Amino acid sequence: MSDPKTIDARGLSCPEPAMLTRKALLALGSGTLVVLTDSYTSCTNIERTGKLAGWKAEITQDADETHHITLTK
Repeated sequence: MSDPKTIDARGLSCPEPAMLTRKALLALGSGTLVVLTDSYTSCTNIERTGKLAGWKAEITQDADETHHITLTK
């Protein structure tokens, strides 16, 4: 199994992280995508984007406030 694709969206303003996520999900079709963000709003938008596209979302947060959104399908 290959490593998951990762998008580092830290420091980007909405709606760019969600748009990058949607583009990557469409390109992947299935598998695993990990998105990193430092914004709670971006985190919830990325989660919603994934779920609307039929992907399962799991969110974790580091001590440095980085959100890791793992999307799988």
